[in-house]
Amino acid sequence: ILDYDATVELLDAKGKLALFKKRQRVKFQQDNIIAFEDYAWGDGDILADYRCTPGVIADQYQEGDRWNILISLRNTKSIGDVEQFHIERTVKDTYIKDEEWLQTEVRRHTRRLKMSVIFPQERGCQHAVLLQRSVNRATELGPEHFDTLPDGRQMIFWETAHAKGYEIYTLKWRW
Repeated sequence: ILDYDATVELLDAKGKLALFKKRQRVKFQQDNIIAFEDYAWGDGDILADYRCTPGVIADQYQEGDRWNILISLRNTKSIGDVEQFHIERTVKDTYIKDEEWLQTEVRRHTRRLKMSVIFPQERGCQHAVLLQRSVNRATELGPEHFDTLPDGRQMIFWETAHAKGYEIYTLKWRW
């Protein structure tokens, strides 16, 4: 994974409706690749509306608390090919608590990772931390991780150019 961006846009102050967007720029490491794997987990209806490009959903199934989604690429990829994937999911009743989270599991070597949450104007973030599971570390996010968008909405973000393989990063916030 050359570049991985995950963003949750909270569309209402109660957290009942949100849009999850993921962009991944991928460099293929072998020939004859015809499918790509995506995965999702969380509370509520996390797959209310799933869209991706390129490709089409070939299969999806639940394994424990995780949904695995198989994307048929519709053309064969070769070693060295670079593709950009855009995935969007409408999620319902997922971010309804006062304390919520966005989690990313790094399954493959990832050069750059960014996680963001955009809050509705009427309800912003009060506090945010980044959790790293393998080292059991919580890092409070300071003002340099908070931004105001041109329309007045608040965004929190965290990014790294040193994503650790097989790490689980959780952006947790209180709002």
